[in-house]
Amino acid sequence: MATRDAVFPAGRQDLYTHHAYSAAIRSGDLLFVSGQVGSRSDGSPEPDFEAQVRLAFANLEATLKAGGCSLDDIVDVTTFHTDPEHQFDTMMKVKGEVFPTAPYPNWTAIGVTWLAGFDFEIKVIARIPD
Repeated sequence: MATRDAVFPAGRQDLYTHHAYSAAIRSGDLLFVSGQVGSRSDGSPEPDFEAQVRLAFANLEATLKAGGCSLDDIVDVTTFHTDPEHQFDTMMKVKGEVFPTAPYPNWTAIGVTWLAGFDFEIKVIARIPD
């Protein structure tokens, strides 16, 4: 049976400890990354939507790195949006910069009504390279 190993990006463990969850769990050769938001270092939301999406991806990248992965190792993505109709073009622009070429990871986008003051969240599963 694979064991769970908690992973935290540098300098952000207090945020996760405060909310009682891990940034990611390494299990076997997979890294399960909790939802990452565009939070500033103090945990507050970045108010500009595009900047918030970019910061969420930066926070995701830091968590992946802490788990021994990169954006190229992502196999599955789920994003959450508080106003998909008005946010999708901006999110797709940033997504296109982050994942510019095929093969692209699986992707599921979900509209939600609440993200604790945020407007975008991204969670992923990545395969840890050998």
